[in-house]
Amino acid sequence: MLAAILFDLDGTLVNTDPFHYKAWQEILREYGIEIDEFFYKTRISGRLNPEIIEDILPQLSLEEGVQFAEDKEARFRNLAPLLKPLAGLDEVMSWTKQCGLKRALVTNAPRKNVHFLLSVLGLTESFDSVILAEEAIAGKPDPAPYQLALNDLNITAEQALAFEDSPSGIRSSVGAGIRTIGIASTHDPKALYAVGAEKVVPDFTAESLWTLLKR
Repeated sequence: MLAAILFDLDGTLVNTDPFHYKAWQEILREYGIEIDEFFYKTRISGRLNPEIIEDILPQLSLEEGVQFAEDKEARFRNLAPLLKPLAGLDEVMSWTKQCGLKRALVTNAPRKNVHFLLSVLGLTESFDSVILAEEAIAGKPDPAPYQLALNDLNITAEQALAFEDSPSGIRSSVGAGIRTIGIASTHDPKALYAVGAEKVVPDFTAESLWTLLKR
């Protein structure tokens, strides 16, 4: 029996990708690197900052990489103060409350971004558990963050349903044994189905999603 809904943050609760993309474009340009959307989706989206920086800017020291990540995320927050939740999110949150379901946030996002986005979206008090990748033994696509969420909520994988927008996130949730709905806000639906999404919808207003939730 369903006991909890587990949500990713970026691309799932809110479409932050255009702002992250712009922030990455701006800061990498200072290093002589020009990126396009394909580069962003294949080399950046869904990955942890340390992995991205080691891949794209291997010349940076550990300390320089940490500072680079801080600067990039500060740019993102400056660009994105007026973000709105993904369509239908309010209805899903209300539905989970009416059904007595627990809610957890499971994200690779840095702590400052999580606090910033939850505040902007008015969701600061909306989750029973907030799991950051930095608190797990590994970030997504490893199953560890979702396994940590299940333990924190004291439920089994069979009692949970996850919402994710990226192949990396879906690999993580599916790897933890959790049924996962893909949100095609940032990636092609085919890419989400390919890594194990049970269903893919454009946002939380999709009729097929509500048919699944209410059955």
